[in-house]
Amino acid sequence: QERNIEMAEQDPGTFDHFLTEVKAIEKKDAVLTNKQQIDRLLRPGATYFNLNPFEVLLVDPDSPAEQIRKAYRKLSILVHPDKNENDKERAQKAFDAVHTAYKMFDSEDQMEYCKGVVEEARANIEERMKEKRKIAKKNGKDKIEEDDPEKYKEVFRKALTKLFADYHIRKKQLEERELNERKRQREQEEEEANKVKREKEWKHEWESTRNNRVDSWRSFQGSSKKEKHTGLKPPKLKTEKRPE
Repeated sequence: QERNIEMAEQDPGTFDHFLTEVKAIEKKDAVLTNKQQIDRLLRPGATYFNLNPFEVLLVDPDSPAEQIRKAYRKLSILVHPDKNENDKERAQKAFDAVHTAYKMFDSEDQMEYCKGVVEEARANIEERMKEKRKIAKKNGKDKIEEDDPEKYKEVFRKALTKLFADYHIRKKQLEERELNERKRQREQEEEEANKVKREKEWKHEWESTRNNRVDSWRSFQGSSKKEKHTGLKPPKLKTEKRPE
């Protein structure tokens, strides 16, 4: 830092750049207060914005893992409930958001996923910029608004957040479909099991009453034969003789 100051004093242009960097650092540090961070993480629409882990941790998408870890530690301390005794409930929600965001980087697979989303967002913006340049060229313009670094940064941030949100929605929809499918299969299996159970119970009931049915039938047959032998017989007709 001292070397940078010496160089800045020798070169006015470098000094101006140095002052700009200092102001940017001071501005960033001023934002990193407990209340402001809690407000930022719980602002309207935070559920959407907080799906972008880079947005939550305030780190550049190209930041190395060590820098992301430092940002997480600093931010988690600022919003920790124990550091915000007068606003513990909101601080806990903010702390949870920070913790959830950092979990997106806690494994190589997750890190690769985040990098893939970043690359996809950039590729999408580049495609849109190509189309806009074609239209601008037809209209006699050489530049588009995304050529401005600050504007590009804003567009990229929005595109990245939207992409993280889209993937989150797709993941939830897939999980819901899988949950419904598992539920349907479970209900089908239960229905099949109940069907087998009912069939076994019916068969058992049928077998257990078999002797009773046989005895009832035999009794019926015996009573039918008895009635046949002891039943009333019609009288025999006598032939009537006529006088001669």
